[in-house]
Amino acid sequence: MNIKRTLSSEKGRSDAVAFNGMAFLVAYDPDASDGIEAQTRNTLRFLESKLFEAGSGKHALLQVTVFLSDMSMKAEMDKVWCDWIGPPENWPQRACVGADLGDEVTLIEITAIAAQSDR
Repeated sequence: MNIKRTLSSEKGRSDAVAFNGMAFLVAYDPDASDGIEAQTRNTLRFLESKLFEAGSGKHALLQVTVFLSDMSMKAEMDKVWCDWIGPPENWPQRACVGADLGDEVTLIEITAIAAQSDR
């Protein structure tokens, strides 16, 4: 069994796990910037880097779940998301969920499943 793990800076977890042609990822804003637009941009940048490390890219995303600490920020997040994700051939199945993210600073966290590809 060949499982590749990209360990997180947080103990006990990985930012990405690749197995059998699939990549399973989590992304967040490592800088905990001010505002949902900045945190979304940074989270997507982080996600894109983890996709690359896993041998994938945003064009290979299959499923994404966006967790927001406050669902009233969804429209602002969506604007940044739509600019980032690009043309319809990149669009994964996506859901957005309101969630307690554990602190007052973290506004967004994203989990994703992607196919590994040749980029």
